[in-house]
Amino acid sequence: MHDVINSNDMQKIVNGTHSDPFSVLGMHIIDGKVTIRVFHPDADAVDVLDSKSGRKALSLIPSPDAPAVYTGLASRRKKPFGYRLRITKGDHVWEMDDPYRFGPVLGELDEHLIAEGAHLDLWKVLGAHVMVHEGTDGTHFAVWAPNASRVSVIGDFNRWDGRRNPMRRRGQTGVWEVFMPGLTEGEAYKYELLDGQGKLLPQKADPFGFGAEHPPKTASVIRRLEGHNWTDATWMRKRETLHRIDKPISIYEVHLGSWRRVPEDGNRPLSYHEHAQQLVRYAKDMGFTHIELMPISEFPFDGSWGYQPVGLYAPTIRHGTLQEFRAFVEACHHADIGLILDWVPGHFPEDQHGLGLFDGTPLYEHADRKEGFHPDWNTLVYNYGRREVSNYLVANALYWLREHHVDGLRVDAVASMLYRDYSRKEGEWVPNKDGGRENLEAISFLQRTNTVAYGDVPGIVTVAEESTAFPGVSAPVDHGGLGFGFKWNMGWMNDTLSYMAEDPIHRKYHHHKMTFGLHYAFSENFVLPISHDEVVHGKGSMIEKMPGQGDDKFANLRAYYGFMWGHPGKKLLFMGCEFAQGVEWNHDSSLDWHLLDHPLHAGMQNLVRDLNTLLRDMAALHQLDCKPEGFEWIEEGAAEESLFAWLRKGSDDTAPVLVVSNFTPVERSARRIGVPRAGRWVEKLNTDASIYGGGDRGNMGFADSEQIAASGRPHSISLTIPPLTTLFFELKEGD
Repeated sequence: MHDVINSNDMQKIVNGTHSDPFSVLGMHIIDGKVTIRVFHPDADAVDVLDSKSGRKALSLIPSPDAPAVYTGLASRRKKPFGYRLRITKGDHVWEMDDPYRFGPVLGELDEHLIAEGAHLDLWKVLGAHVMVHEGTDGTHFAVWAPNASRVSVIGDFNRWDGRRNPMRRRGQTGVWEVFMPGLTEGEAYKYELLDGQGKLLPQKADPFGFGAEHPPKTASVIRRLEGHNWTDATWMRKRETLHRIDKPISIYEVHLGSWRRVPEDGNRPLSYHEHAQQLVRYAKDMGFTHIELMPISEFPFDGSWGYQPVGLYAPTIRHGTLQEFRAFVEACHHADIGLILDWVPGHFPEDQHGLGLFDGTPLYEHADRKEGFHPDWNTLVYNYGRREVSNYLVANALYWLREHHVDGLRVDAVASMLYRDYSRKEGEWVPNKDGGRENLEAISFLQRTNTVAYGDVPGIVTVAEESTAFPGVSAPVDHGGLGFGFKWNMGWMNDTLSYMAEDPIHRKYHHHKMTFGLHYAFSENFVLPISHDEVVHGKGSMIEKMPGQGDDKFANLRAYYGFMWGHPGKKLLFMGCEFAQGVEWNHDSSLDWHLLDHPLHAGMQNLVRDLNTLLRDMAALHQLDCKPEGFEWIEEGAAEESLFAWLRKGSDDTAPVLVVSNFTPVERSARRIGVPRAGRWVEKLNTDASIYGGGDRGNMGFADSEQIAASGRPHSISLTIPPLTTLFFELKEGD
């Protein structure tokens, strides 16, 4: 037989350089007759079987110019028909479907939305999807690589040979796709690309891969998104009310790799299933309303703690599969605990299998390193102004919220996104179109992400880690804000920890550090963060930051936690800080749970548990958290005593709460504190209680007001304020 394909096309198929393999391979009608071509370098013989009858329809003949290309003419057939291939190699014979007999999967609407950067279900069409296509089981692969001249999917199924399964280019979108019959969940794969000049690039993991191999391996793994029967409908319905600014929110920040390990099993970290039992139960017992996970999107280097992700769509395999992660999410919800993920749209590493120079060009990143490189982290910056890149990231936010029922995203390093000169010297950055330092494209991206997330997924919350005074981070987008639900109060954290590090005898000179935060406390919806960043990189543990020795260190920390829980703002505490972990956090080791055998550490844990209970049960401590009406100074200027007293208030029918902190090792006896209303002020919590490791000094449970003026008020109470202690009082009987 004579085949009309020219030898040049044949050689391109054999060499794996053909940019349009579907024009050559598979079934074609040529001169009114059915022609079939197959490229299979391992075959000794290739037969075509009629898929209906199972009978041999024809035998293919190796091309003289390219022996691995088998061709055949079905002379009696003039219409396309379904077929399978029978491959013979020595004594081995097997059947397979030909990927090149299948039509496209992506539709015109998908192509249009991808081109517009407006596909909010982008992960449903790109990546690897197990499906039935044209009646055959297999997996559809699709990847965006507009400047590549050829893209192939590779894996064990084709001996990681990029010549065998080159993909189909789709229109002007830059998307390549192929349906691979017979492939299913669990198969490892990558993409092999040739750049625009035909140069072979490093093998790439799938930007939309839903699973990955265990590091240090770097391939993506096919994972089904379908098949999880969610049973958390009750939580999903009510969570919207729990994320309002007038609700108690106390967040437990966790690194899954080091919260708890299993020493008898090679010191491995816990699985998602084990965390679902142990971590969720612990957080519930401790009274936290939310767990926040440091990044779990797949990442190659343990030492990055997940903050240099490569697989934004894959829950890290370090703790189990995608479905097992979903079971963990569900366990949180069954325990009435919300789950927040750290999300990293600010930068990505240059690992060869990642997004950098994906198709041989700066595709996801900026071409100019002055715009596209972070000197602090040696990572690349996303090109937020490119619609396809913005779409990739916005869709990723929706993916976690919708596909995995995650309740919120804490966006990492927002300040680095907002400013073009972030950590850059003069001449090392490119001004925006108006000559300014703001990254206008990043601002638009963040606004769009928040607008879409809140509009598309009811009940979620977004939180910004933003370390500057950028205005309106938690203001609505239609009011010119970024649209986040909350913002970390980094200024409060830095000021108060600086104050606590002072020897108490010097604290009177730094009194303003504890009060300054109230000058801007209601300019944003704030979270007060004691995060992992405060216990790494030589900063020591929270207990090590405290001055003094032994008991005094613990008393200082107890008083500080009391101050924090009494202060306006939602709360966040990093794991281990709740029981005063003694050493700096190490991502390779378990927390030192054995410390709970020591009464002072167990007492600290008891205190945090009770502070969370107090926060939840006393409306005045959370109801007007983000409004100035909810706070009133009683004693703001008692610097000589290093004493602070303030009132927390809720709605009109909510009992006010008086908070008093003494940050000296001196007991203040018969100290008069003014109160706004007469009545009995009941002591609800005393950080000096013996159950917390203190000396049990206090006020016998209450203090009755007297008509004696103090603190500029006509009524007052006389208190014993123990050294290094915070007290909480609630008005029980008033006028």
